[in-house]
Amino acid sequence: MIKPNSQAERTDRNSIPIPRHPKQQKRHTSPSSSHLSPKLFFSTLTICAALFLFFQIHSLQTSPWAFLGQWQRRVNTPLTFTNCTKDFPSMSRKLRQSVTFLPLKDLRFAQTAMQGHTWFMSSLYDTHKEGEVQYQQFPSESSQGRLLCIKGRESHDGAFNYYALAWNESLPYNATYFKGLTFISYNHYDYYNIWHGLSSMVPFVGWHRKEGCAVPNRWILYHWGELRNSVNPWLKTLMEVTFGNAFIETFEGFDNDGPFCFEKAVVMRHNEGGMSRERRMEVYDLMRCKARRRCKLSLEGRWKDVDEWGVPVIGMTLLMRRGARSWKNDSAVIEIFQRECKKIENCRLIVSYPINLSFCDQATKNRLTFICDIKYNVRLMSLTDIVVSPHGAQLSNLIFMDRYGSIMEFFPKGWKQLAGVGQLVFRWLASWAGMIHQGTWHDPNGEHCPYSEDDRRCMSVFKNGKLGHDEKAFAKWVRTVLKQVQARKMDEALSKNGTTTPNEL
Repeated sequence: MIKPNSQAERTDRNSIPIPRHPKQQKRHTSPSSSHLSPKLFFSTLTICAALFLFFQIHSLQTSPWAFLGQWQRRVNTPLTFTNCTKDFPSMSRKLRQSVTFLPLKDLRFAQTAMQGHTWFMSSLYDTHKEGEVQYQQFPSESSQGRLLCIKGRESHDGAFNYYALAWNESLPYNATYFKGLTFISYNHYDYYNIWHGLSSMVPFVGWHRKEGCAVPNRWILYHWGELRNSVNPWLKTLMEVTFGNAFIETFEGFDNDGPFCFEKAVVMRHNEGGMSRERRMEVYDLMRCKARRRCKLSLEGRWKDVDEWGVPVIGMTLLMRRGARSWKNDSAVIEIFQRECKKIENCRLIVSYPINLSFCDQATKNRLTFICDIKYNVRLMSLTDIVVSPHGAQLSNLIFMDRYGSIMEFFPKGWKQLAGVGQLVFRWLASWAGMIHQGTWHDPNGEHCPYSEDDRRCMSVFKNGKLGHDEKAFAKWVRTVLKQVQARKMDEALSKNGTTTPNEL
């Protein structure tokens, strides 16, 4: 019967057996070789005794204190890790050489560029809790403590920009190390379009809010994996207002072609995807609050919700456009809304023509209707309960209205049939920011298209068409919205102050 192995001879189940080198395999000897003669045994014993006496005599000739010192040094000499210490540079070198860079834009997923883990940094998955923002963070548990490194200066073809993960102790050769927090944004569309630029910024505000208001040292922007060096000025101002810093890194001034590695990096590539409506409203509340603080707005600088008799004050703003999607007859449209506004006590109308998209310009508090070149800004929207506007980027300013503000949106001919989901973006934004989208009006008349009007080629004809007007439809619509807003503000005033309405006096 075979005896069981001793405890020392058992193989650890959690370890992987290492094969022996062929030269280290056990040699099988013949039985006769295991028997030694008595003469050979005594000869070997004599030699060992002689050597022992020789070393004892040598040690007696040495000072006892010197011998003790030698023994002490021998005791204090590490018996292990000597070879391991020598191996550290070799291990670090091998780790540096093993860092593998992959294309920022993975062309294998070109047909599903925005789905799943996208074609941007396609080998990595996002961190996502239900209702929260989707993001990647480096270093993190999912990256096994590794930092993010990027070779990403190419601005024409994202397939020539690359990324990799590396441990801090073994960064790639010629790497430039960026300290602090870096925000890396991927936008599938355009940073100069306010809607798309805002959509790419919102998830960073969500992360910022969740992580104790952490502030980035720099931003890095990519579109289709290609480096971008600027954003819409309106968006950049909002970035500065929200984070206090909107420095966009373009990697200029670095002579070497090595990668850039980041002490801490947060990557967003899904815009608001995954965020619940509640979380989005909280994000827009934060941006609205910071924007008003930046513009030094206070309740004293705004119209009161009600006058001294408890009658609500209603601000209605017409955001006018020039060129594409503007009104064919501005005066006629203004007259319609002016007339209906005058029918409601304490209704105040502002007509705003765009000059630029700056933030903090004064808006007059004159009770009368006026026409002026007033900039799209936080102050104007803080005075607005109802915004009336053709479809366009200027409607992004609705986020600066108080919650439950109303939006009335107008479209040229052809948009309803051909524009697809693009015509819904401000309906979505209104919902996410806590506003009420009151619907849309589509002009039944417009430019002639040489094709059938349901042919998608007609969209190029209709997209930037000018809008006519329908006096009866506009008057009826705005009358309904004014009454809804008046009732809501009256209810809010009563619940807040416990006052009575004039009808109850």
